[in-house]
Amino acid sequence: MASRTFDQQGWTYMNPVAGTTWQTSADGRLTVNGRTYPRPGRPVVVVCIDGSEDAYHERAVADGLMPFTEAMLQRGSDLRGECTMPSFTNPNNLSIATGAPPAVHGICGNYFYDPASGEEVMMNAPELLRAPTLFAAFSRTGAKVAVITAKDKLRRLLGSGLAEGGICFSAEKADQVNLAENGIEKVLESTGLDLPSVYSAELSELVMAAGCDVLERDRPDLMYLSLTDYIQHKHAPGSPVANHFYAMLDGYFARIDALGAILVVTADHGMNAKSDADGQARVIFLQDWFDARSGTNACRVILPITDPYTVHHGALGSYATVHLPAGADREALLGELAGLDGVDTVLTREGACARFELPPDRIGDLVVIAERNTVLGTTPARHDISGFTEPLRSHGGLTEQRVPVLVNRPVELPAGHRLRNFDAYWIGCHLAAGEPLTA
Repeated sequence: MASRTFDQQGWTYMNPVAGTTWQTSADGRLTVNGRTYPRPGRPVVVVCIDGSEDAYHERAVADGLMPFTEAMLQRGSDLRGECTMPSFTNPNNLSIATGAPPAVHGICGNYFYDPASGEEVMMNAPELLRAPTLFAAFSRTGAKVAVITAKDKLRRLLGSGLAEGGICFSAEKADQVNLAENGIEKVLESTGLDLPSVYSAELSELVMAAGCDVLERDRPDLMYLSLTDYIQHKHAPGSPVANHFYAMLDGYFARIDALGAILVVTADHGMNAKSDADGQARVIFLQDWFDARSGTNACRVILPITDPYTVHHGALGSYATVHLPAGADREALLGELAGLDGVDTVLTREGACARFELPPDRIGDLVVIAERNTVLGTTPARHDISGFTEPLRSHGGLTEQRVPVLVNRPVELPAGHRLRNFDAYWIGCHLAAGEPLTA
């Protein structure tokens, strides 16, 4: 449970995550991770379309398949922002959830190497989170909160610290939800949908359908709907399958808007083809490259895209970190790497942390970022994409950093503001409270 103290400014809450606090003022405003949020006067719904570069909805709108979204953006806001780096699912979902970059919340990939333990670790455990989420802060100060994710890998992180009565579940495990653990039950019955495969568009549809049901029934103050990028990994913008997917989303956006919510639609990252003209994946196998120079396994290449859903991407993305042995000539290796065909940027740990707001103890000595149509691997035996039926599409680099920020109300940003996907609740709460956005 969160402890709390009171002074003339209001309440200060200590989150179960060690060393983190949030404050609520006498007028109910919450300050979380250094940013202040007014209490929303209506529900704020943020939808994170996993892997959604702006071309997806632009093509679907142009093809006449998203009539509500087209009308919404004429009266609302059609903006472009940046996701956090690396442009992967976990760091960006947690940035949206905390309103802060990875340097604050600590989640800098789907996967990382812990030098203290000598183990490679999946970043899906709540104890790895270093800052409170907005969901925890709002729910523990009396607000109703609902969090619905497509993939179960995000559920525990996003639900960390959520007060009793909060709703948090994944569509992947929708057949297992219960009141005690998830704050809700009978999700499949209420939506009328079957439990979908994790590798399907229907997984995201279940998130949207369940979210609309919860919004109509419970009227949460804050709702987060996080989808899966299965479609975007396989189908380019404007393709029939992608257009069909966005047409489905359009209907749910209309329903959310009709229920009176402030709707903010963004993405955790974009998506690009990572193949040559013949459809062959363009891969730089970094572990092989380092082994040839420093000896077998003297250096450790970590691919932070790694997660349990390798059918999406084969653990191939455009960002890697490298842990070097003591005495390695870091600058010489950096220079050689930067000259490789297909490499966009190579940074030292210090340079990457300064540029991308990353936690220094959770990345390697070097950070390597590939060009737009190239991915980074370790060694061929560790990446099986033989079962792929379409050319590889993936993310992780700077070329997947641009994301849409679509809002069903006009938005006036402060002068000079750098728009990020993790501004979503800052925008939504101010709109829902009828207040201007301030720097």
